[in-house]
Parts: sequence; structure tokens; C-alpha cells
Amino acid sequence: MNQPVAEFANLHPDVRGLNPESYWLPFTPNRHFKASPHARTMVSASGPYYTNAIGHQLFDCLSGMWCSPLGHAHPKIVEAVTKQVSTLDYSPAFQCAAPPTLKMDHVFFTSSGSEAVDTALKIAHAFHRCKGEATRFRMIGRERGYHGVGFGGISVGGIPANRKAFASLMLNGVDHLPHTHKLSEMAFSKGQPIWGAHLAEDLERMVLLHDASSIAAVIVEPVQGSTGLLVPPVGYLQILLIFDEVITGFGRLGTSFAAQRFDVMPDMITFAKAITNGVIPLGGVIVRKDIYDAFMHGPEFVIELFHGYTYSGHPMATAVGLATLEVMKQEGLIQASAALEPVLADAVHSLRDLPEVIDIRNIGFAAAIDLKPIEGKPGLRATSVFEAGLRSNLLLRFTGDTIAMAPPFISAEKQVRAMIDSLRQLIVQTRP
Repeated sequence: MNQPVAEFANLHPDVRGLNPESYWLPFTPNRHFKASPHARTMVSASGPYYTNAIGHQLFDCLSGMWCSPLGHAHPKIVEAVTKQVSTLDYSPAFQCAAPPTLKMDHVFFTSSGSEAVDTALKIAHAFHRCKGEATRFRMIGRERGYHGVGFGGISVGGIPANRKAFASLMLNGVDHLPHTHKLSEMAFSKGQPIWGAHLAEDLERMVLLHDASSIAAVIVEPVQGSTGLLVPPVGYLQILLIFDEVITGFGRLGTSFAAQRFDVMPDMITFAKAITNGVIPLGGVIVRKDIYDAFMHGPEFVIELFHGYTYSGHPMATAVGLATLEVMKQEGLIQASAALEPVLADAVHSLRDLPEVIDIRNIGFAAAIDLKPIEGKPGLRATSVFEAGLRSNLLLRFTGDTIAMAPPFISAEKQVRAMIDSLRQLIVQTRP
């Protein structure tokens, strides 16, 4: 698809003369992008909107990539970045600390969700060794789960496309629970479906199969986000596990963490994305105190956990993280997210009448729709809707033929409804 000549004439000056061949995009068909890059190039952002290189203002339908619930260019975040960079831009992560890192309890910091997951898996493994239970090595994930792109994450993850190219490099001793989405039983569900809690019983089968003494950790996303917002059935999550809350943490489900919404106390929680509003990369693992304490023995000059990153506890990132949490508290944004849940639910389910829509799911301030694939061309329908949005007024997120939505918490009700009205128009306009 070639860019219309009229759009080239209106290109933002920051992108004129740039060569898109110089950049290798992640999780992107690069040749398709580089054939028509300008509508997909974002040049500015403010509040709940982006502006792309051809001058279109786009409503941010997925808060960046689940990571900007405060919208963009929030003045208090800008202030925190400016203050910290002029005070302490970086300090060593090993044997030293920065003041912002000392304000969070029992957190091992990373720079991303992928690093947080691999860290949690290593902590789980090392924790059992600390207790003298070195036979516990097996990790249990879930089908269609996404836990980042580290070798640990793709091993416990269950998205086939992420796994197949690296099969020979993945961890040994990993098994997977079944995912919980069955269209015939839970199509067009609002909130948690009733069907499917029995699937958690498969963990008992795995315990019997592998022997309980070999299992080190069970890790799941409370809501499976990257694979298309798969919502857990009522009662499904009442098991001991690691919660990967990279997507659900910090208000997306109307509570600080999904663990609170589902009334579960996990052993560990991984986080990233919204903790800094997407401004600076930061992730981490929150652990129970007894897990932390299990490592704190032996001579005090001996390293307890041989693990870490150059940017663990980066002062810029942790300062922005604290500022983000303070803004959420002061402005009541988690409560705002909860208040917008029924608005998004009612709006998105209004698309049920479209023949192209085969399923709609929602929970918290997030929703997804499954579009009927075009015969012989899976993924093309959602791609067409996404590209039409870039030339109209929406920045959407799609996986296969699934479109996900998780707008910023600062969105107004009328903006949420307008997003769905625009999406309806795009689906109709892109009919083959």
C-alpha cells in the first residue's frame, strides 16, 4: 500500500529525509511497515492522543502498549524526569542504591516485564534451593500465555509463534495448563465468564503426573492480555501462583493489582509498563517477605542471589515510578478506571450486531473483539482496520484478527464512546 502523494506533502519536518530502512521494528512485519511508514510514525503525544507524521490526531486506544494510563506528557511526570536527571541521572546498580529505590518494599527491580518474569522464575528456583528443596525445578505456565521474550518467559509462555523458532533453546521441565477461552461457551461475555473454572483442576493432574516435590512455580497472567484479553472464569484463580501483572498492574482492572480484584494472595507479582506511565523502562518482582528472608542468611558479605541488571533500580526510572504512583493516588485514577469499566463494556458490546464481529470480551477498563477472518487471509481484516484507523482518528492494537482496547484512565466517557463509534465505522469501511 503506497502513501498518497497528498500525505507526503504534509509530512512532519522531524521525519522528512529519514530512512525507514535503518530501523528493525520488533513484532512487526518490517517490509510492510517500510512500504508505507509515515502514518505509523508518531511525532508527538499529549493527554489521550498521539499525532502521527501525516498530521492525524489519534485517540490512544491501548494506552500506548498498556503502559500509559495517565495519558501523555503529564506535567508531574515531566517534572519528576527533569528533577531526577539534574540530580542523579544514574548510579551503579551493584553494591549501591539510589534514594527512590529505597522507598519500595521487597522489590527486585528490572527494566522490563520480560526481565521481571525471568527474575521471578530464578527467584522461585533459588528460593527452593535455599530451603533445601533442590528437587523443585519444574515451572508450570499456561497455553496462550505471554510472559515476555526471555528464554524463561517464552518457555512458560504458551503462544506458539513466539516459541516455535526457539524450541531447542527453551527451559526443560516446563508444562502448561490449558487456556480458559472457549468461544462456544463464553462468547460475548461481560466480565468474568461462569464457564471454565474446572480447567484449574488440570493443575492437580500435573501435580500427580510430575510429583509435587518437583514443581517450583506456577505462573499465569490474571487476564491474558497479549493473546487477546482472555478473561479468567469465576473461581479459576484461587490457587497459589506467580501473578504476571505486567498488563493488569496499577489500575487496569479497577484495583491496584488484579490480585486484589480476584481476592488472591500470590507468592510473587511481576510488574512493568504502567509503573512509569511508559516514560522510562522499569519492571520488577514483588516478593513475600518470607521469600526475601529465606535468602538473607550466611555471612553478610556474601551475595545472596547471583542475578541482576545494569539498570536494576535505575534512579530515573524509580523516581518516575514513584511520581506515577503519586499521580494515580492524588488524581483518583484507579477509581476513574473502575468508573469507566461499565462505560466501555456497554459501548464495546454494541458492536455485537456487526457480521464481522464473532466475539467481544471485557473486564476492568479493557476489552477485545474478535473479527471473522477473511478466508485464506488470517489477520488481514484486523490489519486493514488498524491501518484505516491511522488515516482516521484511532491508534488501535491488534493481534491476528483480535483488536484490543485499554484507553488511558484520564479518558472522558464521551471519548470512550467515540472510540467505539469510530471503530464501528472502520470495520464497515474496510469490508472486502
